[in-house]
Amino acid sequence: MSVDKSIDALFSSARVVHRRNFLAAGAGLAAATMVGNEAIAKPAKARAKSKITEQDRKHMALAIQTMRQAGIVDKTGGPFGAVVVRDGEVLAASGNSVLRDNDPSAHAEVNAIRIACKKIGAPNLRGATLFTSCECCPMCYATAYWARIDKIYYAAAWTDYADLFDDSNISIDMKKPYAQRTLHPQQMMQAEAQKVWLEFRKMPDRAKY
Repeated sequence: MSVDKSIDALFSSARVVHRRNFLAAGAGLAAATMVGNEAIAKPAKARAKSKITEQDRKHMALAIQTMRQAGIVDKTGGPFGAVVVRDGEVLAASGNSVLRDNDPSAHAEVNAIRIACKKIGAPNLRGATLFTSCECCPMCYATAYWARIDKIYYAAAWTDYADLFDDSNISIDMKKPYAQRTLHPQQMMQAEAQKVWLEFRKMPDRAKY
């Protein structure tokens, strides 16, 4: 059997869960699995709201203070601030720096998570809590997800600043079929990419995070 046929046989029997779909599923859904081109949304198990402590309020106050510093005082980007806390220790506090850094990914949450990960010397923050002055955009939620953060608290909602920033619009866009999305994602050269994944699966020392 040829390599191409072996790969086709392997992937035709696989059930693939696309990580992009956990964002599109929204707050009430845990994930979306893909079968062919159809997404099947699975309801998430509801979690009770955590009791907010005075210490939590202090951490959020720091996030809001950082928000004001970034957006109004220093003008490094929009008014967004975030704080990462683990075991009572503030690992990082950062504001939005999109304009200062000319970096569209330099949101407060992403900045804070990067700083915290560098501080502990690991690409994950298991056991940590993210306090953010504003509801996470899809990118920041995904970054917190990949950092394995346990809990997110936020202050302002998307609706509080929907006239100024695209957070809610991006969320809506990601729920649409690919052909209807603003960026029109289109697949190509899948077989070639699958070959690399096949190689990666065979590596005993492959990256894990």
